[in-house]
Amino acid sequence: MAVAMSGQDLPGEPPSLAAIERHARQVIQRLPDAFRAHLGNVVLLVEEEADAETLASVGLEHPLELTGVYHGRPIGDKSAFDSGAVPDRIHLYRQAILAEWCETGVRLDDLVAHVTIHEIGHHFGLSDDDMHALEDAVAD
Repeated sequence: MAVAMSGQDLPGEPPSLAAIERHARQVIQRLPDAFRAHLGNVVLLVEEEADAETLASVGLEHPLELTGVYHGRPIGDKSAFDSGAVPDRIHLYRQAILAEWCETGVRLDDLVAHVTIHEIGHHFGLSDDDMHALEDAVAD
């Protein structure tokens, strides 16, 4: 049985990887056109938890400390001479998102939206204030 991500009170099992991915994709679809237009080549991956190499790359030790990460070069740092590079990727980590949900009481759908937009913000080289403004725009 697939669990939907609609709000805070979810019966039974926590949402699956697929449910979190569906919600993250819905968040992306609500972004302003100017942002969505530049996300076509960015790969969205939802995984159970970050691997040791990823954790080490961001200075963390425990997989529940990392809810998401952006791998790639921000748009402003890209060059026409870039070729053959691995596509930019946004990773969301289900176990860490669920742990933060339990610890904070933030609505799960809001938390997934926050993490998704934060990682998209890294793709665009946005400041934290700009990320919050984008998050507000999506919530409207």
